[in-house]
Amino acid sequence: MKTAYIVKAYRTAVGKAPRGTFRFKRPDELAAETIQHIMEELPGLDKKRIDDVIVGNAMPEAEQGLNMGRLISLMGLDIVDVPGVTVNRYCASGIETIGIATAKIQSGMADCIIAGGAESMSYIPMGGYKPVPDYALAKAGHEDYYWGMGLTAEAVAEKFKVTREDQDEFAFNSHQKALKAQAEGKFDQQIVPIPIEQTYVDGSGKKATKNYTVSKDEGPRADTSLEVLARLRPVFASNGSVTAGNSSQMSDGAAFVMVMSEDMVKALNLEPIARLVSYAAAGVEPRIMGIGPVKAIPKALQQAGMQLGDIELIELNEAFASQSLAVIRELGLDPEIVNVNGGAIAMGHPLGCTGAKLSVQLFDEMKRRGNKYGMVTMCVGTGQGAAGIYELL
Repeated sequence: MKTAYIVKAYRTAVGKAPRGTFRFKRPDELAAETIQHIMEELPGLDKKRIDDVIVGNAMPEAEQGLNMGRLISLMGLDIVDVPGVTVNRYCASGIETIGIATAKIQSGMADCIIAGGAESMSYIPMGGYKPVPDYALAKAGHEDYYWGMGLTAEAVAEKFKVTREDQDEFAFNSHQKALKAQAEGKFDQQIVPIPIEQTYVDGSGKKATKNYTVSKDEGPRADTSLEVLARLRPVFASNGSVTAGNSSQMSDGAAFVMVMSEDMVKALNLEPIARLVSYAAAGVEPRIMGIGPVKAIPKALQQAGMQLGDIELIELNEAFASQSLAVIRELGLDPEIVNVNGGAIAMGHPLGCTGAKLSVQLFDEMKRRGNKYGMVTMCVGTGQGAAGIYELL
């Protein structure tokens, strides 16, 4: 079996949706400009040697439809030779693509693949514009197949006895860690600056434009406090505990990695960053989808022949504070190594991008800490979980 290495890894900043700065940028543009940056760092790589561009996306319709993966390949590489495909495993889409790329290279089916994800919740809302559930299936007792994510977060909070106070404290800490990381410049080198041209109507009623660059995550809030969070009303159930403040933010962003075979890495005289040791997805009851990592993490560890104690750093997607805390408690994860620079409650959750985005963040922090093994994991809509284990090289 061949070895697959990640040689480059970058992301955009994460914009707030639907009114952040990336509302002026299409998701395919965000992705294409990230890929262009990766290619600029690989001047010795002939574009025609890239076998595929695999793009994760959770809501592939409208501006994210028409096989956005192929469009991103055309836009990002500016040649017709490299195919492109769109992959959807909801919130795990971004790391699913890295798993596919790794497996294809290991099997000998490819030598070089760009993998990652892109999502604009400013353009396409959660659930898309025209969700059409099977009402007969729901009536037959499977209504939770179509539950909104907020209802599942409430179900997890109730089943695993996660209090409102614990959720708010977790959310507050997420913001504090993210703000500290931003102040220390921990995200600066991994973020591709994205140029924006904003068109608006000025004070005189005339059309005007202004240009600027976005290179900082928009989510972390310095004005967040436990008192502010405690005043927020439940969003999904009148007597519930899940609020806008202890849930992940709707977001826009893109993140990609370049995956290569060992032979190509050597031929181009490149230094690999990391390798994906194992990747696993697992199923759970849809009504408690947030607990998905509890099933996926042991599966990924077993694949890798590793123990939980071998993992030195974890990026756990904070879909909701309730499910994040339930996962940490059920698996006995060490909170000191989970989301050390904040998570999606503060930083945002651009759905199909998130798995790749968290991977990029993980590599940087592992390098700072001198870690060898790290993990990216998340819950996934309709009752799934996913986990990927990386070795830093």
